Amino acid sequence: MAKHPVHNLRIIGTYEGISFILLVFIAVPMKRIFDMEAGVYAVRYIGSAHGLLFVLYCIALYLAMESKKWSLKKSFALFIASLLPFGPFIADRFIKPEDETL
Repeated sequence: MAKHPVHNLRIIGTYEGISFILLVFIAVPMKRIFDMEAGVYAVRYIGSAHGLLFVLYCIALYLAMESKKWSLKKSFALFIASLLPFGPFIADRFIKPEDETL
């Protein structure tokens, strides 16, 4: 991992966003809509990975917030973005200019 908290947030946010999309648009439909046996395992494993990545995202967000002295409003908006499909990718466009490792 990179040493700068904003860069770490961007990397973790990307993986968290991908895991959320896989969970919502592939694993859950496999399990619920198509009643596939593989869907049960997909939800279990992708869901677990997503849960871990979400916790890491929250920690990275806190560290970036402290490092950059972001307002509570901005930090809350970035947190809310992590709860929405494609949200981390949209949020990344707003924090990319603050990434000092570019």
